Amino acid sequence: MHNIVLGDCLNVMPTLPDASADFVLTDPPYLVNYQDRFGRSIANDRDSDWLQPAFAEMYRVLRRNSFAVSFYGWSRVDLFMAAWRAAGFRVVGHLVFAKRYASSTRYVRYQHESAFLLAKGAPPVPSRPIPDVLPWQYTRNTLHPTQKPVTALSPLIQSFTKPGDLVLDPFAGSGSTNEAAFHTGRRSLGIEVDPTYHRAAVARMAALLGGHVRAAA
Repeated sequence: MHNIVLGDCLNVMPTLPDASADFVLTDPPYLVNYQDRFGRSIANDRDSDWLQPAFAEMYRVLRRNSFAVSFYGWSRVDLFMAAWRAAGFRVVGHLVFAKRYASSTRYVRYQHESAFLLAKGAPPVPSRPIPDVLPWQYTRNTLHPTQKPVTALSPLIQSFTKPGDLVLDPFAGSGSTNEAAFHTGRRSLGIEVDPTYHRAAVARMAALLGGHVRAAA
């Protein structure tokens, strides 16, 4: 089952049952008002009003003794950390994805992405823990201005879930988490508010599944 819902996650997640997801893997807006070289932007990337309620819903929907991985904007880490802790998550790890290129250059060359590993309850230690520094493959951002590589997401899903588990991504973008779940034998539920990126995600998964992807709840 691979489902990609068009809608605001603050409206969609409350319709999901408690403890119905086995893992959350998400790349929310970084709160930096980002715009790429083509003029593409990301919804809700200016204000943080959505941040705490969104992670509170993720915590509710996530099964007890399970993990979440969230990318974040390093310059707004205080807001993200406050939202995670207010929701009930424990911070149990930090992941760095090393790039061979610089996304931007100012005071330094910015050549990494980062994410925090969050826990609900006391999940078991993975049998084969992944390293906290991982490689990054450039996607060229063809489908989304901050498109994450499937090759970076797949090891996270493999480490923190079991085959058949349900992976939730409330900020699905172009569907990279959904595709990574597909390749690792997991189910997925993505939520995306932007119709353009939602269409890209549905088309992407339909190509993998022969058209068998649900585009609504």
